[in-house]
Amino acid sequence: MAVTEETGAEPASEGVDPTGDPLLRTRFALPKRPDTFLRRARLIRHLDQALGTPLTLVNGAAGAGKTLLVADWAAGLEEPVAWLTADIADQAPGIFWAYLLEALRAAGVPVTGDVGCPAEAAHVDQRTLTRLAAGLERRDHTTVVVLDEFDRVTSPEIAEQLQFVLHHAGQGMRLVLVSRTEPLLPLHRYRASGEITEIRNAELAFTSEEAHELLSRHGLHLRAGAVQALVERTQGWAAGLRLCALAARQGTDPHTYLKQFEADHSAVADFLLAEVLDRQTPGTQDLLLRISVLDRCCPDLVNALTLRTDAEPILAALQRENAFLHYLGHSWYSLHPLFAEILRAHLRERFPGLEPELRGRAAQWLRRSGALPDALVQGAAADDWEFTARVMVDDLAIGQLFTGLRSEELSALFARMSPEATGPAPDLVRAARELGRRDLEHGLAHLRQAEEALGRDGSGAAAPVRLSWALLEALAARLTGSPDRAERAAEQARHLQREVPGDLLDEHPELTALLLTHLGSARLWAGRFDDARAALSSVAAAPGGAATALPRWEALGHLALIDHLNGWPGPAEHKALAAAGQAERYSLPRHSRSGIGPLVLAAVLIDRDELDEAQTLLDEAAAAHPLVDDPVVRAGRTLTRGRLYLARGDARAALAAAEVTVPAAVSSPWAQDHAALLASAAHLARGHPEPARRAVERVAHHRRACAVEAARVRLASGHPEGALDLLDGLPENDRPGPAVTVRATLVRARAALDTGDATTARRLVARALLDGRREQLRRPFLEAGPWIRPLLSTGRPRELAVGWLLPDLGRYRAPGPAVPDEPPELAVEELSARERDVLRRLAEMRSTEEIAADLHVSVNTVKTHLKSIYRKLAVTRRGDAVRRARERRLL
Repeated sequence: MAVTEETGAEPASEGVDPTGDPLLRTRFALPKRPDTFLRRARLIRHLDQALGTPLTLVNGAAGAGKTLLVADWAAGLEEPVAWLTADIADQAPGIFWAYLLEALRAAGVPVTGDVGCPAEAAHVDQRTLTRLAAGLERRDHTTVVVLDEFDRVTSPEIAEQLQFVLHHAGQGMRLVLVSRTEPLLPLHRYRASGEITEIRNAELAFTSEEAHELLSRHGLHLRAGAVQALVERTQGWAAGLRLCALAARQGTDPHTYLKQFEADHSAVADFLLAEVLDRQTPGTQDLLLRISVLDRCCPDLVNALTLRTDAEPILAALQRENAFLHYLGHSWYSLHPLFAEILRAHLRERFPGLEPELRGRAAQWLRRSGALPDALVQGAAADDWEFTARVMVDDLAIGQLFTGLRSEELSALFARMSPEATGPAPDLVRAARELGRRDLEHGLAHLRQAEEALGRDGSGAAAPVRLSWALLEALAARLTGSPDRAERAAEQARHLQREVPGDLLDEHPELTALLLTHLGSARLWAGRFDDARAALSSVAAAPGGAATALPRWEALGHLALIDHLNGWPGPAEHKALAAAGQAERYSLPRHSRSGIGPLVLAAVLIDRDELDEAQTLLDEAAAAHPLVDDPVVRAGRTLTRGRLYLARGDARAALAAAEVTVPAAVSSPWAQDHAALLASAAHLARGHPEPARRAVERVAHHRRACAVEAARVRLASGHPEGALDLLDGLPENDRPGPAVTVRATLVRARAALDTGDATTARRLVARALLDGRREQLRRPFLEAGPWIRPLLSTGRPRELAVGWLLPDLGRYRAPGPAVPDEPPELAVEELSARERDVLRRLAEMRSTEEIAADLHVSVNTVKTHLKSIYRKLAVTRRGDAVRRARERRLL
């Protein structure tokens, strides 16, 4: 062919490349979009930025939808678009530029004759590039050049030439590269100057909404949950979604296919094998097959599995090539889950029996590296249950089955454990799992088997194994209501902790926290409140963190119960709310909200006569399954519901609750005492003082609350002197809280009134009102009976009762004289302190979620307070509540 003397190039294209082969016109054509193609507006808007930057890179894995996205965008441009699909043959500069020049001409972009066409396959004259750049720069309109499949162009020389033309063409050229890999152009310079538009894999992934529309275009109309599951499995991969949709359409039940399709026997597998695996070298293919057993990998782990030393550069290269290997940071990678699934199927086919060996090798490496969760997963997948259970026990991780963070995940993992796995470690894990699922019978059986195995080993068993047994023994003692058994287990644990390396104990603070919580609960059941408080307070005051969040939550709930049983509703409420804050802050499982804390809050609300709110809390607790349903929780639940029955006027149901026996190895003194209190109060409410006396007299000297109830029964029987003798005989060192002392003061007031001393009675009622007002204790006054109403109608008692008590008396009016001249403004019930907190935030236009976060309570608790506020203010909407509160100067 003739060559010009000036440029060494052909004067014009004759439709052939420098070797004389014809130029393939199909490489200049925009790919056709299928009828089911989905235009995604968010990506089109992003691509529009390409017109403002010299360089645009659309970089993603095979089948990510890169080409069709850019083709659809380019088809809608007013600017001329020169499209060129790259080819392996384009490594020769002359051939590449011959095709690119022809692509410009095919797009209607005039290429002057002095530019010419390369005459040699391996060479392009610099003057050709210079004149091309100058010609583009002089044009009035920008030319968009799209190079599709640019990952096929690996020549540094071509990349340098392309960079030269792009730089000197200025505003006349916008280059769009569509590639699976990072192009050789100096991207860092473009990023530093803000002259590049980038769209990558993460952005190319389909959202659930986009996937739903795509499937609809294929005639598949699925529920949102099914679409979301498919998106999660494919990670929004465009080709995967399309291939699944096409295959599902061919079946009789598309919904079932998409839910259960086997990736290794599908068009998805064919695509990935052809486009990704088969393009790799044999050595890299072998590496990919072996690492398919890993959820994530790093070079050292891959070297351990492949018995080679060059994993690091191979992994980096695969990630650069977008070969469905994602970089997680800090030298860790993960395979696309569908690709890994397909690779595992081929691993089993090519190398039968190798997978368990690889997983076992990975489990050993992961354990040595401190990656315990991954080691457990791999050990279980290798079906090596002795190793997996031993790791769980030797690493003191058995407490994680109870922390609420990974408990469900670990329980599901060990649910697959083979019954053939024997020994102390497997039995301990089985016991922990069953006890964590509240299956006491099977849990105790496995614990006995572990104890017998340890007994056969003598002192040869490692300290972590025996310490794990002590933890489960303490839990078993707590669940069965065996305080002495819990003390023995805790004592053994204290000795064993000295034999365990300190750093191992530091890694698992939940173990000590759980031990002390179990011990504290057992002591509480035994009625040893001070000893229980000592153990539980050390847990509640322990350093914060997710690992010990659930023990802290339990400890705070039990401490709240101790305060409540001692008659201190304020401190009890504070600790119960702090427990709820722990659950919210660390996102503990929903069923963790059903423990002792909500029961204490309900009991406090009953004392305040906020019965609807108490009912809501009890109903929520009943609908959930507590993580640990020990005798303390069961007794607290039964007694609190009985007190609510009584407050609602259902004495028969309250009496039935008092007669419920909580199964336990030993009886609880406080549970028995409070059951007697409830029974006595229920009998009195039914007008039967003699059964009330029999119920309470036997426990009258156990605690002040029992003596107060016994005194109240004597008053009802017409024996005021006997009532006062009973109260005066109580020890001075017993100092209960206002929930008890207010009732005791009212008993004295009633006795004074019955003996004709109205002045003393009025003074004592005033004292009770002062003490009760601080805690909003309404129930003692409502339970007192009709004798108290005349005393509240005048003088100092009336002044003290106005605004928080009198409206309630109107709702629960007992037979007897009415309170005269009740001011009309008392028709509105006073808000509790917590309700005022909610109301103030309501006035600040905060959402329910924001109020909950600010007050460190659950959203349901806020909703309960809102219902109470609406009821008390006689409104139904937020705005009305704020307006009514301002009218009454509550804000």
